[in-house]
Amino acid sequence: MKKVLNVFLTIPILFSLSCKSLQTSLIAKDAKVQLVSSDYSFTEGPAVAPNGDVFFTDQPNDRIIKWSAKDKAVSVYMEPSGRSNGLYFDHQGNLLACADDKNQLWRIDSKKNVTVLIDDFEGKKLNGPNDLWVDPKGGIFFTDPFYKRPYWTRSSKEIEKERVYYLAPVQKNLIIVADDFVRPNGIVGSKDGKLLYIADIGDKKTYSYTINPDASLGNKTLFANMGSDGMTMDNQGNVYLTGNGVTVFNPKGEQILHIPIDQKWTANVTFGGKNQQTLFITASNSLYTLEMNVKGIR
Repeated sequence: MKKVLNVFLTIPILFSLSCKSLQTSLIAKDAKVQLVSSDYSFTEGPAVAPNGDVFFTDQPNDRIIKWSAKDKAVSVYMEPSGRSNGLYFDHQGNLLACADDKNQLWRIDSKKNVTVLIDDFEGKKLNGPNDLWVDPKGGIFFTDPFYKRPYWTRSSKEIEKERVYYLAPVQKNLIIVADDFVRPNGIVGSKDGKLLYIADIGDKKTYSYTINPDASLGNKTLFANMGSDGMTMDNQGNVYLTGNGVTVFNPKGEQILHIPIDQKWTANVTFGGKNQQTLFITASNSLYTLEMNVKGIR
């Protein structure tokens, strides 16, 4: 596979005086945002593999890219990729993909064999699975907004509401868990499986929920007056939202850090690397990293 050489660019991180000590405790000493590669059209959906490798998508070019934790190089992993957007690894090490070419949810095994897990709800085509998170039971929560794609043959929705769904571990029962969003997008849950965060990017808000034993959601609470394209969490319970760079909120919903990125749009973020202490940021045509003191929660 063709490998793209790493390119490094440092970007200063903005701190507010009132929170400087807290902010600097999240980021490794003297760490700067580094540009890994800018050889893409639009990067999205970073996901960390069990060994620390990070996979992300270059959706307009219909490919999945792999960053290797071993040699820190990037290479094309899968092309075509079903126009994959959001990615996540399940507990068996399979790569799950929101493949919105045909509005499907894929499972890709280690040999790159593809299984279509779901592509409709009650006989109607999904709007376009966008982002996802796997709970401790192995069930999949995913957002289904409608973004009209130039490669689609259809021009209108078959399902009017833009919802959040849950696919049970048996991968047969798809249920609606939220349908009161303008446009749901980013989603992530806590390591213990008790809390779920969902961004309503269409209403510029992010909410937290408690996850009930049957995977239904309760206790909807406004977490932040900010939407998000993608999101992640660290082992201190802080939530990382994207859009204008990366904005970090503590578990109380208080903003504690903003990481500017030299791009018009920051799409998504995750922790990766062998120790999960590297923050990976997909933004426009690029992939960036930032060394952290905190870790991811996978």
